[in-house]
Amino acid sequence: MHFAYPPRKSSTPPKFAPRSSTRLPLFRRSRAKVIALAGLAFITLIYLLTRGGGSKHTLARHTPSGKPPVVIVTVIDESHHYPSEYLQAVKDNRIQYAEKHGYETFFPKIGNYDLNGAPFSWTKVVAMRHAMTKYPDATYIWFLDQDAFIMNPSLRVEDHIMKPARLESLMIKDHPVVPPDSIIKTFTHLKGRDVDFVLTQDKDGLSVGSFLVRNGEWAEFFLETWFDPIYRSYNFQKAETHALEHIVQWHPTILSKLALVPQSMLNSYSKSEKGAEYTPGDLVVRFAECEKKSSIHCSKESKPFEKQWRTSFNNA
Repeated sequence: MHFAYPPRKSSTPPKFAPRSSTRLPLFRRSRAKVIALAGLAFITLIYLLTRGGGSKHTLARHTPSGKPPVVIVTVIDESHHYPSEYLQAVKDNRIQYAEKHGYETFFPKIGNYDLNGAPFSWTKVVAMRHAMTKYPDATYIWFLDQDAFIMNPSLRVEDHIMKPARLESLMIKDHPVVPPDSIIKTFTHLKGRDVDFVLTQDKDGLSVGSFLVRNGEWAEFFLETWFDPIYRSYNFQKAETHALEHIVQWHPTILSKLALVPQSMLNSYSKSEKGAEYTPGDLVVRFAECEKKSSIHCSKESKPFEKQWRTSFNNA
């Protein structure tokens, strides 16, 4: 990389160098004094306004009240001819679980947002931001992909995962963010109370099919960074997933708020080829990559799990 050099100073002094006076005329000194006093008064006024008599910020940001504690966001894809009964089962699953725990659900659709030509999978990011605006008092926003069911109705997100002591026991520390050999690793001394973003890895890397974000100023920054046009326009092989892997590794502000947890806590798979396989008692089961075969395949793969969750919810 080349840097511009400053122009060299001439070693030959100018022929005529006027001598500056060291004494400022009285009227100029008076004017300078007035200007200095006015500037000092202005700075003092700004200080008082911004400090608010000792407070840290002039405008206090809205603090979520925790009502609802969690909003579950699932983007519904009606563009690939998924059977209507499958899509309804997905909605019923979220709604019944949310009603049990006092949560809310949010079901935006593919095509609701202008992605400026980016793949539809980016919808999850702007949908999360929309949910934060729609539910400003929610404590957590949980994105759960359409290819999943919540299986254990007794588990509450804020206790099962997000309680600080619990989270510290689950966090996978000093671990490559993008396995197997990323030199960027999760923080070793991160405290549960400081975590704002929780997700899992599978055999391919970070998994964005199920993740949690704590509502607040940092979450706004994170989602807007992730949704930046430069990442949406870049030809990442896995669109928003690879964009996330990029920003996590290059933005310490994001990595410093991230916790990886075991896949079984939040994102178990129906089959073990791609990651940790679901076992009874896990919170979630996902039919990972079923849509690559066909939308009908997703419906067929989900059927036995639909029967299980309906039975569990009815008995809860």
